[in-house]
Amino acid sequence: MPGTHLLPDLTAFRRSRDLRLIATGELISNLGTQAALVALPFQLYLVTHRALLVGLLGAVELGPLIGMSLFGGALADRMDRRRLLLLVQIGVAGCVGGLAAVSFAGHPALWTLYALGGLLAGFNALQNTAFSALIPNLVDDRTLLGPALAISYGLGSLTMVLGPGLGGILIGATGPKGAYLVDVAACGFMAAFTWMIAAQPPHAEATAAGESIPRSIAQGLRYVRGNRALLGSFAIDLVAMTFGMPRALFAVLAVSVYHAGAGGTGLLYSAVAVGATVTAVLSGWIKHARRLGVICIWAVTAWGAAITVAGLMGSIWLAALLLAVAGGADSVSAVCRSTINQTVTPDAMRGRMSAVFGLVVTGGPRLGDIESGSVAGVSSARFSVVSGGLACLAGVALIALACPSLVRYDTADWRGRTAELEAVAAG
Repeated sequence: MPGTHLLPDLTAFRRSRDLRLIATGELISNLGTQAALVALPFQLYLVTHRALLVGLLGAVELGPLIGMSLFGGALADRMDRRRLLLLVQIGVAGCVGGLAAVSFAGHPALWTLYALGGLLAGFNALQNTAFSALIPNLVDDRTLLGPALAISYGLGSLTMVLGPGLGGILIGATGPKGAYLVDVAACGFMAAFTWMIAAQPPHAEATAAGESIPRSIAQGLRYVRGNRALLGSFAIDLVAMTFGMPRALFAVLAVSVYHAGAGGTGLLYSAVAVGATVTAVLSGWIKHARRLGVICIWAVTAWGAAITVAGLMGSIWLAALLLAVAGGADSVSAVCRSTINQTVTPDAMRGRMSAVFGLVVTGGPRLGDIESGSVAGVSSARFSVVSGGLACLAGVALIALACPSLVRYDTADWRGRTAELEAVAAG
């Protein structure tokens, strides 16, 4: 039946016990992370009553996020990734446990919340890097990597729908400390599931061990810069998120344009995640797709077009529907980009590639907040959304011209080239 091609392919999960374990742990961990991410800005506003100081949290998080992500990528290529993921849980639990402790004590100092929040962002980035580098080695058939990544992305999107709601319920019942304690418990579950999988030593341990951390990071950055398909996949996501992600304006649109208040703000935020989740669930097609670069380009084009039209809508429900369409397009793009990145990167370089990928994924929306807010400040929220969507479309066209390797990418060209890729990374 034609519809069966849309159903997710669970073959990789049926074959690999370790993949099932680590995906389950990550699902629980992400729910806790999302709950804590809601609690921290809420608590900052309760302490300061100043939106500017809440917004500065993003700037505080940026340094640890960049530094620990790059450092973690180098570690993931030279040590057992299972052990690294276990150690990261200690760091995450320590940060959210510290936030819970100062919350129980009452009246936490602003610098304490900033310091713990910055460290938490860094450890979360490190966890994402280790997890991303670990997944491909748990899939025994390269043709199943795309479907496995699609399901993993879908589960992550689902937590972005459920996690903030869970955080809101916990904050309402117990205050921010309840959300922090749930995140501590989630770290415990992640550690338990990670402990049960097999060791994941690096394939090129001897090579990586002979380099200093800075040289190892520099080598990873050179590899990303030299691989045009990889560079194109990063650039197209950065353009989409910088110009086409107006999340900073959702509250402004809901309140001043649609007059829908807090409920409308939540609707606009959740619409993107709902669209991404539904599309990821219907990801069976990825197993049969070959020209993932072309699909990615068209998906980001659809994202930019949907954002542009959403900015013109007079109804919040139509705007939310278009944002859901945009989220679905972003889901397709993300799955294609993840598959391209993992297949063109040898295992010896996968941790460092995942670190750069994580920086693009997390940094892009933050740049988007700055871009959309700045344009809205000198014009209007509607103009910012529409102009950002149009800029995204123009950027996609330029990247397609500048990175023909991305356009030409074919999964058939990369399957079975593991040994060749390892040799390139080693030499």
